[in-house]
Amino acid sequence: MLTPLSWLKDYVDIDVTPKELEEKLFSCGFEVEESYEVGKDISNVVVGLVEKCEPIPETHLSLCQVNAGAHGTFQICCGADNVKAGGKYPLALIGATVYATAKDHVTIEGVMEIKQGKLRGYDSYGMLCSGVELGLNEDLYPGAGYNGLLVLPEDAKAGDDVKPILGLDDWIFDIAITANRPDCQCIYGMAREVAAVLGKELKEPALDYTADDVKKENFKVSVLAQDICPRYTAHYVHDVKISESPAWMRKRLALVGISSISNVVDITNFILKELGQPMHAFDYSYLEGDEIVVRRANDGEKIVTLDEKEFELNSNNLVICDGKKPVALAGIMGGLNSEINDGTTEVMFESAKFARDNIRKSSRALGQSSDSSALYSKGVNEYTTAMAMKRALHLMEELGCGKVSSTHIEVTTGNSLEPKEMKVSIAKVNGVLGIEVPTEDIVRILTNLGFAPVVSGDELTLMIPAYREDMEDYPDVAEEVIRMYGYDHVIPAFMPTAQVTLGGLNLRQQTERKIKEVLCAAGAYEGIHYSFFSPADLDLLRFPEDAPERHAIRLINPINVDLSLMRTTLASEMLYAIARNQKKGILEGRIFELGNIFIAKELPLTEYPDERETLCAGVFGEDESFFTMKGLAETVADALDVKFTYKPAQKPFLHPYQTAEVFCDGQKIGYLGQVRYEICDELDMRVPAYVMELDLRVLSQWYGKDRVFTPISKFDDEKRDFAFVVDKDITCEQIENGIREACDYVSDVTLFDVYEGVQLPPNKKSMAYSVVFTPKDEELKAKKVEGFVKDILAHLKETAGITLRG
Repeated sequence: MLTPLSWLKDYVDIDVTPKELEEKLFSCGFEVEESYEVGKDISNVVVGLVEKCEPIPETHLSLCQVNAGAHGTFQICCGADNVKAGGKYPLALIGATVYATAKDHVTIEGVMEIKQGKLRGYDSYGMLCSGVELGLNEDLYPGAGYNGLLVLPEDAKAGDDVKPILGLDDWIFDIAITANRPDCQCIYGMAREVAAVLGKELKEPALDYTADDVKKENFKVSVLAQDICPRYTAHYVHDVKISESPAWMRKRLALVGISSISNVVDITNFILKELGQPMHAFDYSYLEGDEIVVRRANDGEKIVTLDEKEFELNSNNLVICDGKKPVALAGIMGGLNSEINDGTTEVMFESAKFARDNIRKSSRALGQSSDSSALYSKGVNEYTTAMAMKRALHLMEELGCGKVSSTHIEVTTGNSLEPKEMKVSIAKVNGVLGIEVPTEDIVRILTNLGFAPVVSGDELTLMIPAYREDMEDYPDVAEEVIRMYGYDHVIPAFMPTAQVTLGGLNLRQQTERKIKEVLCAAGAYEGIHYSFFSPADLDLLRFPEDAPERHAIRLINPINVDLSLMRTTLASEMLYAIARNQKKGILEGRIFELGNIFIAKELPLTEYPDERETLCAGVFGEDESFFTMKGLAETVADALDVKFTYKPAQKPFLHPYQTAEVFCDGQKIGYLGQVRYEICDELDMRVPAYVMELDLRVLSQWYGKDRVFTPISKFDDEKRDFAFVVDKDITCEQIENGIREACDYVSDVTLFDVYEGVQLPPNKKSMAYSVVFTPKDEELKAKKVEGFVKDILAHLKETAGITLRG
């Protein structure tokens, strides 16, 4: 928020430097993101009195003798048409810096340094300046918009610095306002804080006005949506005279980036910045039916706003209507059909409080924002709503813009604007802070903040102003005390239950890092996706209506429908990632993600959902296969020093014959498989894709498993190949387990061939394995190995009817 120092001084006697004020604001919780002097680029420019001015023959130039007081008298060549003897103008001395202007003398092109020059053979020792060359416009200083020299006041003293005269010595603070302090999103709100931190008296803006006897007898206000408009105030002003605002108001607005329009409109903009209350002024002659109605818009209803944009509305939007039509989009912008113009003679002022969530949602949904919507979205309090109306009527009277009538209508839900009483324990306040703040300091601080504290023993009674809606209990009081008392008073200390640790990663973090490292080593890249997905993603994955994955948590206020559900699977986002890569011409790759899925215990939610950490991996490419994905699973198993087993399974989005469930020690931990061809076609994939999901919550019980060291044998391994004839329903896992069960010396079993053909019966298949025997304490002799072979064959035949292929 842009905050001019000069505007703050209207309410507080500030006796510290801008730098000191910036530090004090930071110390009490307000970060000054930037501070700068208004005339930061202007230097060495003084008041110059032109003592002689003679035209240079056959040119538009004049040769001037300019008195710069203690700096001396200088010869200046000047081409301005308003230079004359006896005039006082800004004089940039040699070495001064001013703004360079374009040929139109309106556009600033940068900062330039003034050097001695020569024009038409005459030496010039400086430059007389226009307003634009000093960075000024008509709003910042009267006369600055003229395409000629800037005329200075007659009482300006030759040789004095022009910055204080022109207001270029003012400072602008760009202050970051936190979400819990909407009362500070205005100049007066910040002045309250400055007065408190400096221990100064706060001056209140003038609110007095005199209402005459004029009344709009038939005028009425109806609020049909009091749930989102708890206070609405309207006041009628007549005999309005539209004209230019006074210089002081135009300058105030210009310093915060607002251009002057007319006196009535400027008053509403002035209050917007001064008090943080958006206001609107309706041209009463355009209000039909002598009525204002605050209601929800009808579906399909339309309005054209002041910026000439047309919007189609619905019942989520709040509108201000006259007796027949909408005349303003509440909290966002007025309608074009009731704007103030040069012919306006009577005005109806509006000051209201609208629900912040309604304005925020409407502004975002319509794609229409304004300074008003920004303020309402953060929060406007009813105290300021009432105060702003009084301020507006005072300014109308002070500026002679119109006559204030006695027609004043206020519709409220009964919320009080008086301070509310709060009682807190001083001991509890100090308990939150962990230090003992002297009671007299607590009283001083809370008095400066306007809380009117009264102490009775340990009890502190406060009167909380209506504009401090953030104050609820003693922790809030503790925050107010410490930010003014100083955070440097807080003594670092351990929490009572704290323990000293050596730091580092915990077991879960260490294990997850190891999983990531081994997957990266296997050629996979880590991806991160949103925790939300679309209902269409569940349809893409072909989940039936009763599938657990469809039991998803729906967001109340999603960004859009594609991000409206909390994800129950990582597979859909992985498929989209694979598809995006293929569309960009990347036709092979491996991706993984470690993220949470959100499982609701029941819907609608009555407690927090179960957040289950999940590993999802995807591979794609012509050279990739089901076994590539199985290899990534085995990579994870090896990293955890566990063994995975696999069983055929069915998933609606995976190939029916290339899908497997993954188990660890008999517990199901996930699945893997090839993505169905029709889904690949739907996503415009050009090469096959495979996906895997593992439940790390289940897998975490094996994190940190102790590894058993097995020394490398001094003796050579023995290897034997087997070709078995088995029934077609026999799995690789059954055979591998049977081989290992039959012999303790088996260290590795590898399937290297599967054959089905005319040489075998229709219900049989051939499976060929390489089996490695590793010796323990002695060399394996051929006779012993042959015994191992016989044991394996006997065990397989007895348990599964498996025989060697002839």
